[in-house]
Amino acid sequence: MIPDTWLPEPYILVLTGMGLLTALVVWLPLALKKLPLSLPIVCIALGAALFSLPQITLRPLPFLYPEIAERFSEFIVIIALMGAGLKIDRIFDWRRWALTWRLLAITMPLGILAITALLALTLGIPWAVALLLAASLAPTDPVLAADVQVGPPKTGDQDDVRFGLTSEAGLNDGLAFPFVHLAIALIAVAGTSDPWFVEWLSYRVLWEIGVGVGSGWAIGRLFGWLTFHVSARTKLVKTGDGLIALSATLVSYGFTEIVHSYGFLAVFITALSFRGTHRDHDFHHDMHDVTEQIERLSMMVLLLLFGGALVSGLLAKVTWVDAVVAAIILLVIRPITGLIGLMGHRAHFGEKLTLAFFGIRGVGSIYYLAYGLNHVKVGGTDRLWGLVGLVILFSILLHGLTVTPVMRMLDRERGVSPDSEGDERTVPATA
Repeated sequence: MIPDTWLPEPYILVLTGMGLLTALVVWLPLALKKLPLSLPIVCIALGAALFSLPQITLRPLPFLYPEIAERFSEFIVIIALMGAGLKIDRIFDWRRWALTWRLLAITMPLGILAITALLALTLGIPWAVALLLAASLAPTDPVLAADVQVGPPKTGDQDDVRFGLTSEAGLNDGLAFPFVHLAIALIAVAGTSDPWFVEWLSYRVLWEIGVGVGSGWAIGRLFGWLTFHVSARTKLVKTGDGLIALSATLVSYGFTEIVHSYGFLAVFITALSFRGTHRDHDFHHDMHDVTEQIERLSMMVLLLLFGGALVSGLLAKVTWVDAVVAAIILLVIRPITGLIGLMGHRAHFGEKLTLAFFGIRGVGSIYYLAYGLNHVKVGGTDRLWGLVGLVILFSILLHGLTVTPVMRMLDRERGVSPDSEGDERTVPATA
């Protein structure tokens, strides 16, 4: 019989697991490049295995730790938004970004409306709570969508599909917030005659979006000037230290939240503005590398915990009807609303269908639900978390298993080798 003193402590098991998982985060993207499998799937499986060990007694359920769920997912999202903005090569103007506006102005609101109605009519969830869930589940996730996004700065992976999904993920996380606040307001005033619409429209929509865009642009320009355009002796770019991107992320988010506007939106605009101050400088690679490494490590931890939540009872309250609803959200509502938003857009149907299909749900949905539930009292939060967790799990499996073959097929149709990189993949950035 093995003495108890020989059994490893949970802390040692966690350290060992984190070390192995970090190594996998570095190595697996290369190994999985040609396989119909994604890094998030592997991370969740490892997390489920780790938290199934009898030595691990922690139950990482988000409804048991709502503040941690909100803050940790919040940090991951803002890092991902900075990385997404820095790697977009396409110059910003209304015509070149027309694809993005379609996905934001048509697809996302239609998706929120359809998901709200589906949840209320099929699951009996109150309409205001259904709206909160819909606003949480509608945005395309900037964290887990790396495989369908554009490549690093100046690598040329800027076709319409990759650009559309990257820019949509960057902006819709901020623009979903008014709907989250609308749901919070409706839940708060339920059964009362308290006025709410004027405050919601003027403050939550006009002020917070307007100031978020303005402050994000100004902070990005400021950091761009400090990095690229001050005197040669004190140029930050001379250091080669990409940590300045982390500084820009935190300053942009912190300042914007201090003045009560949308920090997610500001961070992405900061990244675009920062990139625009010296678009072709190689230092953007250094900044993007730093944000990507921080994002991948933090994402790794979150997915590890998500896998642990799955084996700890996250889906305990989920029924087969919930599973059907989750499938409809991913396989019916997002593709249909995506295709509606893309009507009239000049592209092959295969590209439109890919844009409509890969509405990946993930860390952003965790944040929005945690934020909403932390600001208003709602019953049955374990079931709400179970439903959102199920959609995220379905999305990770569905999109993770299909993204590699689909994107490789699209590259071949465009006449581009899916195994080539860098300049070999270059397409016009102004397309």
